[in-house]
Amino acid sequence: MIGDDERTARAALCGIAEPGDAFLNRLIDHVGAVAALDTIRTGRIPAGLTVTEGEARLLEQWRIRQRAGTPEEDLAVSREMGIRLVCPGDPEWPTTLDDLQAARPYALWLRGPADLRHHCLRSVAVVGSRAASGYGLRVAAEMAAELAERGWTVVSGGALGIDAAAHRGALAADGMTVAAFANGVDVPYPAGNDGLFAEMARRALLVSESPPGTPPHRLRFLVRNRVIAALSRGTVVVEAERRSGALNTAAWTRRLGRSLMVVPGRVDSRTSAGCLRLLREDPEATLVTCSAEVIELVGRIGADLAPRPSSPVLPRDRLDPVTRSVLEAFPARGAAGAAQLAAKAGLDVPTVNGKLGLLSAGGFIERSPGGWRLTRAARSRDY
Repeated sequence: MIGDDERTARAALCGIAEPGDAFLNRLIDHVGAVAALDTIRTGRIPAGLTVTEGEARLLEQWRIRQRAGTPEEDLAVSREMGIRLVCPGDPEWPTTLDDLQAARPYALWLRGPADLRHHCLRSVAVVGSRAASGYGLRVAAEMAAELAERGWTVVSGGALGIDAAAHRGALAADGMTVAAFANGVDVPYPAGNDGLFAEMARRALLVSESPPGTPPHRLRFLVRNRVIAALSRGTVVVEAERRSGALNTAAWTRRLGRSLMVVPGRVDSRTSAGCLRLLREDPEATLVTCSAEVIELVGRIGADLAPRPSSPVLPRDRLDPVTRSVLEAFPARGAAGAAQLAAKAGLDVPTVNGKLGLLSAGGFIERSPGGWRLTRAARSRDY
């Protein structure tokens, strides 16, 4: 557990700089969060740190912003609202976030009862288009519910469309789900998901790099995608247009060496165009159609294999080879006698006569004025 000064410094840095800034992370690595904040306040560059002109301008911007910052107040208000700040070194900090290296978060604001690190040990991101089709919404909800039922946490971005369907699917299965925000965890955005976020705050987890009260910012939606990818063992893209934030999450997933999975869609569907492009052009993208195939990729090697898809077993599949050959000798229309059937099946007439009784008892054939004929059910391929 880190000290109060470190926690307060990281709370301040969350409000001063854009999330995942490489220069600020380099500064923190060099002198620590407390000294990094002091560098911003005073403008004194620590020994051994080289700063470019662009980075010097950033320091000046941060110095101006920090004057209006109130990290102590942010932490106090957060405690009253049931929001906590989790920092690197805390027991709840997911070490997978450190894979982001220079783009890692300075800290995370959390709202909800779940333990972030624990639930991210078995987690899958399910992302996709805001303007989702009915097909995409159904697939996302069903896949998330099945993942949750098998003990996997569903991570997404809290947006309309696929994200919301994934969160709701996991909650419907009484499972765990995590939403990564581009705004404060106390700011319900989009407003249409207000009820969903309230339920998640009660049962699951809302996560953000921004202090409480921070409004949504357009560029931060793309920036937060790296957190979604880093918190998960793999990402499933359910639907995505050719220009989609979900494709940005997919790019971060590949960069982090996680499993990238894609649900196929109709070739004439705009909301599946990005998915189909991933499957066509990205050799690391794997086509998945169900939760079992997802778990096979992100689960334990050799232990979480998806069952092989099998064809349905039809009544005729249970017939022995000789009886089946007699059945296949029947014409599709009309009747046939035992002698005709024997000639076509290459069997003797007594053998055919013996099999006709079995086929009649099984509902495959029936008597007719001209001999025997297939029943209506047997003429179907599903019998």
